[in-house]
Amino acid sequence: MKGPAVFLAQFMSDTAPFDTLPSAARWMADAGYVGVQIPTWDSRCIDLALAAESQDYCDELSGTCREAGVEITELSTHLQGQLVAVHPAYDVAFDAFAPEALRGKPAERQIWAVEQLHLAAKASRRLGLNAHATFSGALAWPYIYPWPQRPAGLVEEAFGELAKRWRPILDAFEEQGVDLAYEIHPGEDLHDGVSFERFLAGVGNHPRANILYDPSHYVLQALDYLQFIDIYHERIRMFHVKDAELNPTGRSGVYGGFQDWVDRPGRFRSLGDGQVDFAGIFSKLTQYDYAGWAVLEWECCLKHPEDGAREGAPFIAAHMIRKADRAFDDFAGGSDPALNRKMLGLT
Repeated sequence: MKGPAVFLAQFMSDTAPFDTLPSAARWMADAGYVGVQIPTWDSRCIDLALAAESQDYCDELSGTCREAGVEITELSTHLQGQLVAVHPAYDVAFDAFAPEALRGKPAERQIWAVEQLHLAAKASRRLGLNAHATFSGALAWPYIYPWPQRPAGLVEEAFGELAKRWRPILDAFEEQGVDLAYEIHPGEDLHDGVSFERFLAGVGNHPRANILYDPSHYVLQALDYLQFIDIYHERIRMFHVKDAELNPTGRSGVYGGFQDWVDRPGRFRSLGDGQVDFAGIFSKLTQYDYAGWAVLEWECCLKHPEDGAREGAPFIAAHMIRKADRAFDDFAGGSDPALNRKMLGLT
């Protein structure tokens, strides 16, 4: 496992030091990070179209980060991936994720989103990256709760269409040798293990269809996030280190009662302030030889982001495990076939 790294999306702003990639990268390096995950929709961080076409630009971008003391871990198209599949109920809300000229034009917006993913595949390859973060988008999400009763075939139709839209994108990532890691996240049709399996079947178990593991979203669903690793470790290619807590009351539970984040029973927290068993997670990922990055995603309803970031790097570093290269009881072992047979009463 590599790290600690940090996702820059929640930190970039129009205020220094987070108004440019070089200054943001330097700040993160000073805070103890050795890698940064880049949001491709933020022009302060990257020109995605240029990165897809120019090796010189990508080399310059990587060099800028190295000079600051970090390396680029992955690129992200969370916002563009969301727009690959949008139910009409969310058209207005998600228009903000697209260029202004495409707002109110869902068909054109979807074409643009797909083009963005293709650019991201090429840019990732030019940057020497082996995984890419995104969202799946959603067609079935408005029907997550089965009331009114879902008509037969509705979910199958939704996931069939979702797979149809993503299969060519997955093929494009295959051509570039880059894994596509979907963040399993409420609001996406890929929001838990069962929905991921349904999608995976729809794309023919595509080798590039993989998982960005973020335990905070499983805590808020009351899902067993440690067993999730046991089940899906072969598909986990990325890891967002993010904390959360779920404290249901007699008045509100998983759904949150339409309350603001600070008042919800389920809330995202800075690392160490929530309920996630990170010792268990890092142990599981180490057990299964996870070789990707451990990336802080800061989303906290209480703590200032800079404080969360400063605390996050040493927190991640303290949980990273260097895997043992030999069994602890090797000193007492040995191999003697004749002795083995004798101990079994076979001589």
